Amino acid sequence: MSNIVQKFETVSKDTGKIEIKGISRVFNIRRNNNREKNEFTALKDINLTIYKGEFISIVGPSGCGKSTLLDIIAGLAKPSEGEIYIDNKLITGPDLDRGIVLQGYALFPWRTVRHNVEFGLEIKGVPKSQRKDISQKFIELVGLKGFEDRYPYELSGGMKQRVAIARALAYDPEVLLMDEPFAAVDAQTRETLQDELLRIWEETHKTIIFVTHSIEEAVLLSDRVAVMSANPGSVREVIDINLPRPRRAGDVRTSADFAWTTHKVWELLHYGEIEERKVATSNVNLAEEISTSAAL
Repeated sequence: MSNIVQKFETVSKDTGKIEIKGISRVFNIRRNNNREKNEFTALKDINLTIYKGEFISIVGPSGCGKSTLLDIIAGLAKPSEGEIYIDNKLITGPDLDRGIVLQGYALFPWRTVRHNVEFGLEIKGVPKSQRKDISQKFIELVGLKGFEDRYPYELSGGMKQRVAIARALAYDPEVLLMDEPFAAVDAQTRETLQDELLRIWEETHKTIIFVTHSIEEAVLLSDRVAVMSANPGSVREVIDINLPRPRRAGDVRTSADFAWTTHKVWELLHYGEIEERKVATSNVNLAEEISTSAAL
């Protein structure tokens, strides 16, 4: 197992932009008409440093807490334990230093493309005289010039996601949080959006935290990939992606290095899940033995 993992060395990196320190999240689950309360640990002792201008992806099995972790970074949820800092400032709630792009677009149907993109600028208090120029810049950045006056119902899924990205970038957040943003589109559109996101990152060098179930997508886009385990969710390993930039999906996917790196992440997830099942089975067997011994 140790042969397939390259651990990340911090000696050559700058000070972390985001410091995730000992994050755990426990949910209280009530059953039997709320008479019985059980605890479910979604995240346990997450520690991770994310660097300025870095593109890092988070992958892991379903239910491992990827989206929960992103919600905590966004300030939309609070951890049960631990703290997260951006530039040494404790995160206590949502703020304009973080932009969020979700799978479901979350556009306002009564607003045009331009007015959707300008929403964050309005919240930030940018004068109306400046908002049009700023929104136009980002509308063109995501390739939607000519669609400024269209409404969401007039756009394809891929175009809606471009609007969501432009809106998140327009008010100039320091960090962009993306939760499965391309999961709802077809494969061809997804590859196009991946190329667009790579191009946008090369132009803006925003710090991006990207949650995905796709190993290939994570390897294609990222500088590093954090691989999570499940039950409870924790960071198993963080892997360097040593593929040259700039990258484009069609070129990178055919390279031997891409295939090798993708397989490495897959092995880490696959063997990790096998080990977790072994531990779970062992715990069940042990509990049965204890129960039998007690009965005797």
